[in-house]
Amino acid sequence: MKKLLIVDDEKNIRVGLQKMIEREYPDVYAVMLAGNGAEALEIHNRERADIIITDIRMPVMDGMKLLERLSAFQMQEKPAVIILSGHDDFEYAKNAIRYRVKDYLLKPIRRDELFAILEKIEAERAEQEQTTRDREQEAESVRRELRAGRLRGLLMQREVQPGKELLEELEQTKVPFTLGVVVCHYTDGMRMRPEEIQGVVDRIAGPLEDSFQEVLTDWDGKLVLIGRSKEHFVELAREAEARGLNELLVGYSHEAADAGQLRQSYLEAIWALKYLFLYPQINIMDYASVMEQRLTFPAPEEELRKLLNMLGTGREKEMKQLLAAIFRIDQLKQLDLSYIETAGMLMNERVLDEVFRVHGEASMEVLKLYRAVGNLYNFRHFHEYYRTLEHLLIRVDEYITSVRSVHTEHADMKEALAFIEENYFRPLNMAVVSNHVSLNYSYFSEAFKAYTGESFVTHLKKVRIRHAKRLLLENRGNKLEEIAEAVGFESSKHFARVFKELEGISPGEFRMKSLQ
Repeated sequence: MKKLLIVDDEKNIRVGLQKMIEREYPDVYAVMLAGNGAEALEIHNRERADIIITDIRMPVMDGMKLLERLSAFQMQEKPAVIILSGHDDFEYAKNAIRYRVKDYLLKPIRRDELFAILEKIEAERAEQEQTTRDREQEAESVRRELRAGRLRGLLMQREVQPGKELLEELEQTKVPFTLGVVVCHYTDGMRMRPEEIQGVVDRIAGPLEDSFQEVLTDWDGKLVLIGRSKEHFVELAREAEARGLNELLVGYSHEAADAGQLRQSYLEAIWALKYLFLYPQINIMDYASVMEQRLTFPAPEEELRKLLNMLGTGREKEMKQLLAAIFRIDQLKQLDLSYIETAGMLMNERVLDEVFRVHGEASMEVLKLYRAVGNLYNFRHFHEYYRTLEHLLIRVDEYITSVRSVHTEHADMKEALAFIEENYFRPLNMAVVSNHVSLNYSYFSEAFKAYTGESFVTHLKKVRIRHAKRLLLENRGNKLEEIAEAVGFESSKHFARVFKELEGISPGEFRMKSLQ
């Protein structure tokens, strides 16, 4: 309740004001009464009134003297003062303004005026309190941002001695502490931003500041939390799982007894978080579990070489077995993560990059898969990466097979064209040529047209007419029947019809034109 002090030498005025206020504002003001300024000063020294309503003319100590004494008090918040005055005291009331009097009331006092002034005082006080709270919150926010920035710098920096400011920040960290790193993904696999993660955590476990002494983000956009114990992180993961938020993942460090271990604790939490890549069924990992003895092996150089050689052979089953051996699928959960990272990196460098260097770029679908598997951590879990890689290798195998097939087909077509050029004058047809290059008749027909842009019959006609034009010019004494037979036509009539079809004039007209 607000403390309100009424000061007047007339008892009936004091009591009347008290009843008036208490009836209008029950349980809002604790009303105190004083008969003069001296009594009021004594009460105020003891109770610290929030509002003082005082008369001006009083015995012992009048209202002006009381205002003077109150203004001399070294208080952060001085009481709001309302002056009671008659018409004869109006000049006094005006002089009281210099003591920061809030308002004045003329006697006889009207209820509505009194209540309006009290409401105004309360509104101003509420606004001032809100302004103060806003400034305090703003200052606290700035302080937290500065501290978070310094701590973030400490997490990111290499092994160097922290500066004075960082040391001061570290001294404020309560020990022992446990540091955790939190990420959360959308259902499509994209990672949430830190503020989105914090919003999710606030909804499932309450404000983070209530459970953790520090809340900040690292350079990669992960949420970093510093708590007093691991139980906070375990409870957070449990709540997320209970609400079906399986995409919220937590990695946390061992309990640190020294604030100087902050960066080491961060690295431990990051490493623990990375190991969740191998465990799709859980959402929290502690560094102690990660540090259990894990299997590691030399880089699978020989297996990768065999896989590269196998691509393009169509041996899908063997290829899958070799891929499983490279990533040691039967020992996956016991592996050191660094082995998997090395195998993934070498898969890109020794196999996939080499394929596209030698055979050129593939389809957009294959290139999209290729870009995805370029980084293990483009995937939520290892098995998603593995399935995508397996599918990519099958598509690459098909791609290399098609490239080799095209190269072989081109060689066959070149051989067919050379055979036609050498034997155009003989009784040639598509069956003879397709048999020569050992290709199916129908397949040869399609492949020939795709390679040359024209049918076999049209191409053969063009070759024969080209040679016929040479003979018409070089052997002017030869008859048309002789030239037709020399280039493979069965009759001069057929020869003449084809010649005019392709050249627009007859063989005879062509020969005569060349003589002009």
